[in-house]
Amino acid sequence: MKRTTLGEFEELMLLLVAYLGDEAYGVSVYKELVKETGRALNISAVHVALNRLDEKGLVSSKYGGISAERGGRRKKYYSLTTAGKTILSETFELRKRLYQRISFS
Repeated sequence: MKRTTLGEFEELMLLLVAYLGDEAYGVSVYKELVKETGRALNISAVHVALNRLDEKGLVSSKYGGISAERGGRRKKYYSLTTAGKTILSETFELRKRLYQRISFS
């Protein structure tokens, strides 16, 4: 079975979806990413990454209700799946083990 791996950007997306919980949609993830990292990036990159994570089964998505303030468009909300939680935990444990081996003197 092929193991799913995460790039840094995908890992950040998963962490932000987990952090934002019920408020995780493209723009909220984008704003939090910019706030936390200071990166200047295009909102499209966030949408592409979230869709890719959805295709990999690491997040699931659902549409919210229609709102007049969005011109009748619905927000697409994301939530972490069990597979997403598992890969984040595995990634965290790997990083922790490796950091514990380093001496920063």
